[in-house]
Amino acid sequence: MQRDEDICVDWRGRGCNSNKHGGMGAAAFVLGLQAFEMMAIAAVGNNLITYVFSEMHFPLSKSANVVTNFVGTVFFLSLLGGFLSDSYLGSFRTMLIFGFIELAGFTLLTVQAHYPGLRPAACEMGRKEGHECIEAKGYEALMFFSALYLVALGSGCLKPNIISHGADQFQRQDPTQFKKLSTFFNCAYFAFCTGELIALTLLVWLQTHSGMDLGFGVSTAVMLLALISLLSGTSFYRNNPPRGSIFTPIAQVFVAAYSKRKLQICPSNSEMLHGSQNGVVKLLHTHKFRFLDKACIRSEEGRLGIREESPWKLCTIKQVEQVKIILSVIPIFACTIIFNTILAQLQTFSVQQGASMNTWLTNSFQIPPASLQAIPYLILIFLVPLYETVFVPLAHRLTGIDSGISPLQRVGTGLFVATFSMVSAALVEQKRRTSTSSSSLSILWIAPQFVIFGVSELFTAVGLIEFFYKQSVEGMQSFLTAMTYCSYSFGFYLSSLLVSLVNKISGGWLSHNDLNNDRLDLFYWLLAGLSLVNFFNYLFWANRFSQQPLTLQLQSQTSKPSNSKLVVP
Repeated sequence: MQRDEDICVDWRGRGCNSNKHGGMGAAAFVLGLQAFEMMAIAAVGNNLITYVFSEMHFPLSKSANVVTNFVGTVFFLSLLGGFLSDSYLGSFRTMLIFGFIELAGFTLLTVQAHYPGLRPAACEMGRKEGHECIEAKGYEALMFFSALYLVALGSGCLKPNIISHGADQFQRQDPTQFKKLSTFFNCAYFAFCTGELIALTLLVWLQTHSGMDLGFGVSTAVMLLALISLLSGTSFYRNNPPRGSIFTPIAQVFVAAYSKRKLQICPSNSEMLHGSQNGVVKLLHTHKFRFLDKACIRSEEGRLGIREESPWKLCTIKQVEQVKIILSVIPIFACTIIFNTILAQLQTFSVQQGASMNTWLTNSFQIPPASLQAIPYLILIFLVPLYETVFVPLAHRLTGIDSGISPLQRVGTGLFVATFSMVSAALVEQKRRTSTSSSSLSILWIAPQFVIFGVSELFTAVGLIEFFYKQSVEGMQSFLTAMTYCSYSFGFYLSSLLVSLVNKISGGWLSHNDLNNDRLDLFYWLLAGLSLVNFFNYLFWANRFSQQPLTLQLQSQTSKPSNSKLVVP
């Protein structure tokens, strides 16, 4: 009998051939897409605050919010991409459609950056009171935000499908594929780091020294290469066909559970639970969120065969367990939001922090402040292979886990390390402010905060994606993967909210266009404290988490429910 999740088709809709379709060879084309797309958008997003501040003439705090709102929207729209993929289009078609939308956004940004008449009049954003440049308004702002959010729409809907489509090239129900799947996630992060590294060095250098129009133009060309990489693997992909709306079965569970809220649950009586007798593949029944089990209790008429119950009145155990999975992972998801709020600072205020320092490394070489974000990725280019080839085998001997440590343990390690990124940032900012001349302080002083966060990202980012994908079930792979990106979204939105709240409550810690008059150090200390509290909150929820079976299993009536608990040390 073929499992539902093993059903896959080629690009023509025919059944897959295991000798031709899938595997790391097919996934390599997806990894190319990952690297090129990340290279294109990272070059824009990571140096966007410079463009918004210097060319669009928005105030510094508003520029930071423009960037964080943009990045937040990119990741929030990943939910839309995951939904469309799982429900209607499939991951390949979704990536193709929204990849071209993203390409259109890059093209529009390039055009505006190239023609001065489409931007505000040239003006150096001064630090003196009374010296103000004209902020972009009207058609200038309309064109800028239209281009920016075309990029956000395309990239957002593309991102979750890159990971899920690549992972779909492996038969995740085959235990022999578990190690390969974990290796793919590490390779995907390696491709991510490679794209980020090139963007933050070569492309940002081009933007700084040759103009933003040339830099945006290169991003446009790189995005075109990403689409070529995707299309090149068309005949080799395993494609999971869409299965209709993923929200309807979820809604049916809540409606059915509410309509039968007065019924008594008898878990020991398996015959009362719909879907427990038919011998089909299903998720193991668990005892958490037991109120939802009422959705699969047959009515008296249904058990006697007098009346067939509507899907809105009676759901299968499998449907109920799918909803339980979603509810179970929400606290884990929520605990990663502060982590991404820290990332937002490294892409905004830390760039401006570096711009106020001495950017000359030698008498002839000046480093663009945005390129400091390349430091963690430069380190990770070496750390990711070492993690896969050295750490994983050593940890496997101790834990017996194929991936070395569990995804939850990996996420928790990263959340703890991230706190020290903000501690380092606060200490350096204090030193910069008290220095007799901040412009004489080397920009390399802020490198440690990027290095520390890069190490934390190696654990948290990859661990979270692996965790969500392994928790997903048929028809929900892209959507649950999108939840990991939604964490980025909420983190960046929270950053915008925190900046506004801190300015209002503190009387203006971050309200000036001059960091020497701001208290960025206190803001960093605030984030360090929030990050530490968040880590202990994560430990609480991770230890309460009852891990769902990672595979669908054929459960007989005599099988005992699984309720194993995964503890994060």
